[in-house]
Amino acid sequence: MITTSSNTRSALSDHTVASLKTHIAHWGMNPHHAARLLKEYYRTGGRVDFNELKIGNALETKLSAEIELRQATMLERKVSSDGTVKFLLGLKRGGAVEAVLMDSATPGRAAGCVSSQIGCAMGCDFCASTKRGLERNLEAGEIVEQFLQLRAEALSSGRQLRTLVFMGMGEPMQNYDNVVTAVERIAGEDLGEFGWRQICISTVGIVPGIDRLADEDRNVVLALSLHAPDDETRSRIVPMNKRYPVSEIMAATRRYADKTGRIPNIEYCLLNGINDSDEQARMLGELMRGFRAHVNLIPYNWIGTGLSGTEYSQPPPERLTAFMTILRDAGVHAHFRKTRGEDVNAACGQLREITVAATV
Repeated sequence: MITTSSNTRSALSDHTVASLKTHIAHWGMNPHHAARLLKEYYRTGGRVDFNELKIGNALETKLSAEIELRQATMLERKVSSDGTVKFLLGLKRGGAVEAVLMDSATPGRAAGCVSSQIGCAMGCDFCASTKRGLERNLEAGEIVEQFLQLRAEALSSGRQLRTLVFMGMGEPMQNYDNVVTAVERIAGEDLGEFGWRQICISTVGIVPGIDRLADEDRNVVLALSLHAPDDETRSRIVPMNKRYPVSEIMAATRRYADKTGRIPNIEYCLLNGINDSDEQARMLGELMRGFRAHVNLIPYNWIGTGLSGTEYSQPPPERLTAFMTILRDAGVHAHFRKTRGEDVNAACGQLREITVAATV
């Protein structure tokens, strides 16, 4: 079996079929095994049975010496009362990230949420991930291993992982190359076979990243974390708005929809007394006029005080209903996102950066 004793070796999650073939050929063995090995690795969520693969003792021994099976260690697994599972994964290259598996609306299916960075530099005041700032970008293989952990967990409970969102820790557009490389491995037919349209990439509104994703036409879903319809409010709770204001990020999201033909999601976290007024609902309705997009309303999940020292709260039920009614009366396709995993801090905005030394 492949071990994890060295800090210098690559892991299978770092490899493509082509790169693994190169290694195997260099060892003087049949590179044909690379495709079969990696296919099984992704299919099982990283739990490869070498006896079934019949790759031979010589190749298994060489792989054990040169390439790790996994580069992440599960430090903690928490299960919510609603069945949501949150993982804290320690990484060989240092630090730790959280990933979440949730039940899907369809029985027998599950949805996963992965992180793209350790911590976050965006400074959103209602999000726990940004409290300690940004430690580093995750490498593509480290993102892949979150997916493998979620797929394995789903399979162990008789479910299929069918959707994957990049809505965990970090800003995906600030780690664009590694995120896209990971998506290629997860979605591509030669490895994960997950499918491109089952993947959603979220952003607070990094306009160059949105435009690049549109130009490259990756066939994924785009989610814009808007959270306020006006610059004054949004700059208060999402500091990146000072760099890319509402008009610019909405224009970029419309360009994405026009170029790709895919319907974006607009994410809106409702904060009591901050962005939940009737006037702001009407402003959001105006922003959405003539725009075919889905608005996901997210009642705030408590994280304590934000970076500004403000402690936010969730609007009362009547305020949530009024906000939704105004949007729907304006013809906006909007719904509330069901909160999952709040009792284990796995809900939207609750994933956090934890300082962990090199752990693998």
